[in-house]
Amino acid sequence: MKVGLYFGTFNPIHIGHLVISNYMAEYTDLDQVWLVVSPQNPLKKKKSLLADYHRLALVKVAIDDNDKLRASDIEFKMPLPSYTADTLAYLKQQHPNIDFSIIMGEDNLRTFHKWKNFERILEQHQVYVYPRVLTMQEEQEVQEMGSLPDNELSNHPKIIFCDDAPVMKVSASFIRQAIKDGKDVRYLLTDPVHQYVDEMNFYK
Repeated sequence: MKVGLYFGTFNPIHIGHLVISNYMAEYTDLDQVWLVVSPQNPLKKKKSLLADYHRLALVKVAIDDNDKLRASDIEFKMPLPSYTADTLAYLKQQHPNIDFSIIMGEDNLRTFHKWKNFERILEQHQVYVYPRVLTMQEEQEVQEMGSLPDNELSNHPKIIFCDDAPVMKVSASFIRQAIKDGKDVRYLLTDPVHQYVDEMNFYK
């Protein structure tokens, strides 16, 4: 079985995440997509970041009716900070018969050379890259980190570009701010996620 790992804080999970996850499960050779919820780093506490178990619960209710998508709390059990290379090694040990790949936005690809053991990751795993429209703040953050020149990794045999994947300029930070401002965000979240967030008074 071939599984794509889609990492994120999912704070909260929104339609943009779900569109990408479903696209990867339906239009690539991946059999399943696991949405890996990133744990909160105790050294970098964010006031707006929901508790790990709440974010995991939101992912679960968002994908409950889709057999090709699965919520994963694998990184909750690992030392912090979480490194993708370590998570991949641990998953391979736990599931030797599964071929794991990574799903990332093209913004992450531009800084992929700074990831721990990125060359080893590329030796052992495929990387599925979807287009991403960055906000001005995200663009600035990528520039500050120092990105690779365009197309530096684009010809690597393990990197697969999914240029047809739908691009949605929806961010969790926009949704959080909208909720704080009392705006209606029902069309940016699935009904179960919207209901959960609303009932728990999250982000208000």
